[in-house]
Amino acid sequence: MTDPAIPPRRGRPPKHETQLSRAAIQSAALTVIDTEGIAALGMRSVGRVLGVDAKSLYHHVDGKDDLLDAVAEYILGQLRIPPQTDSIEADLRALAHEFRRVTHAHPEAATLVLTRQLSSTAGLAPTNAILALLRRSGRDPGESVHLLRTLLATLIGTLLREVSAGPTFGTADIEGIAERRRTLEESGLPQLAAAASELARFDRDREFEYTLDLMVRMVTRPE
Repeated sequence: MTDPAIPPRRGRPPKHETQLSRAAIQSAALTVIDTEGIAALGMRSVGRVLGVDAKSLYHHVDGKDDLLDAVAEYILGQLRIPPQTDSIEADLRALAHEFRRVTHAHPEAATLVLTRQLSSTAGLAPTNAILALLRRSGRDPGESVHLLRTLLATLIGTLLREVSAGPTFGTADIEGIAERRRTLEESGLPQLAAAASELARFDRDREFEYTLDLMVRMVTRPE
């Protein structure tokens, strides 16, 4: 969907804008997100980074939605599908950690990487890798798709929590842990009070590995 305030401009771009490319726009868009947050991303903000009129971007992207997809594709293009081994468990762990790596590289863009539905090769390659792994585990295509969606929902939820979780999920800060624990213990809710020491603490690495262990068990459980 295009920005109604900036009508698309077609035809041959002016000479001073001929150096523009989709890759340059992707990089500039990621710069905007990394420095100003995803809410600041738009044709004008990207044009400002590139030093060009925002209208010139329409020679390479169709509008805001295409720009968002372009950023997600750019980041997923950095994802290196791990080489296949003889171990399904090892391959799943390696793939999950690679998802985590590209997510943490640009945390402000995590929602794009993890939630945009893409049709490019870069966007589809990770899904293809997971399906290949599930088929190796003996699942038929139908069950593989169901399990794929469960795994992705679990992984996406975990990674989004990592990059955006507030104090509700706990903290790694010593003073914050103590304050949160007191709040939970004094809540008057018995189960929260009993689990206060764990609920107050949030170790991202520990939580990710726990989630990954669950995913591995789902995939490798006997039929």
